[in-house]
Amino acid sequence: MSQSEGIFESRGGMSIRYRREGAGDPVVLVHGVGANLESWDAIAERLASHYTVLRADLRGHGKSGRMTDCEMSDFVSDVFALADHQGLTNFALVGFSLGGLIAQCCALEAPDRLTKLVLISTVAQRTPEERTRVIERTKLLASDGVRAVTGAAAERWFTPEFKARNPERVAQRLEELAANDPKSYLAAYRVFGLADEGLPLSDIRTPTFIMTGEDDPGSNPRMSRLLHEEIKGSKVEILPGLRHSVLLETPDLVADRIERFLAQ
Repeated sequence: MSQSEGIFESRGGMSIRYRREGAGDPVVLVHGVGANLESWDAIAERLASHYTVLRADLRGHGKSGRMTDCEMSDFVSDVFALADHQGLTNFALVGFSLGGLIAQCCALEAPDRLTKLVLISTVAQRTPEERTRVIERTKLLASDGVRAVTGAAAERWFTPEFKARNPERVAQRLEELAANDPKSYLAAYRVFGLADEGLPLSDIRTPTFIMTGEDDPGSNPRMSRLLHEEIKGSKVEILPGLRHSVLLETPDLVADRIERFLAQ
């Protein structure tokens, strides 16, 4: 399987690290806040047997450049700049968590460029109570740093069964979270906390598949069903018993659902 990795310059001179692998119709993968392109490893390996898979570290994350501030428009611009850099006019777009929110905004900004849209464990139109919790978490990040939220993240992200069977994998993921550049993470988290407000979801016309964990407290089933209701012709699946971190906990299940949808 062919694979290449590199860095290109995006909006505002931001350096973005990317990886390309496989062959076939192009699929772009966008990770969540506090993660990196490696969070897609198991899923990308599956997809690359049928597709050209392109993924990157979000600005401020992984080996991409650092930042002290950003807007949703920066993340959206980075997705299209990556596609342009790789010569992709049209592509399927798959986003997880913040990546799913970025993907929604990409579909609204340039629908002619997207062939399909997959939204995994993503937020939509938070209630006032849900937004208050995110704002409080943002304040905690600003005052006490990333490590202050890792304990709560473990509870929101993983099922008790997965934590019991895989303590080392859970610990490694939480260390990855804690190792994020504090200013970059805070800037990205502020976007994550606010950018869902007021999006005209019913304007999305790209064929869309939505999924989330049944017990995901943040990107919850209510949000996925709302997305399904707003996006005409979309499909939705609630994954029984799972919480937020489905890319790590059930990568084969997620890859299977993505492959089925892309093949339709």
